[in-house]
Amino acid sequence: MPYAWKTSPSSTDGELHLWPHQSLSAQGYVRSVSFAAIMLALPLLMFLGSLLWWGLLPFLLLALLGLKWALDRNRRSQQILEVLTLSDTKTTLQRKNADDSQQDWQCNRYWVQVHQHDTDGPVPCYVTLSGNGREVEIGAFLSLEERQSLYKDLCRQFRAG
Repeated sequence: MPYAWKTSPSSTDGELHLWPHQSLSAQGYVRSVSFAAIMLALPLLMFLGSLLWWGLLPFLLLALLGLKWALDRNRRSQQILEVLTLSDTKTTLQRKNADDSQQDWQCNRYWVQVHQHDTDGPVPCYVTLSGNGREVEIGAFLSLEERQSLYKDLCRQFRAG
């Protein structure tokens, strides 16, 4: 599950880390690019030694570089980390975006309310925290089942506090 509680010995304190699911591991990335390179090189073997080989080579290299660029861009856009820190009196949510910008929200823990918007959000079962005059999303990049589980965990955690 792409979120994990890092709780302290006290049951009311804790830290929750959330991140998007990465479906392609580093090893899978290397395998995908290597497989594409081999598959693109196979047709070139037929024209090895001819002038047509030099005509096809730039286009096949361009296709391979395009695949690599797309995979790299996708990986960079998924570099999001949300950290929810809970103490006895304060709740802090920090979101580090893929472009290295950061968004912060904090509120007195007593006033935090957890909401699940079944149909009104950009995704089904959209989870938000509200307090201190603002409502912020949490875990919008999670799957439906993960957002429902997160909502239950957050309700349990804020009831215990």
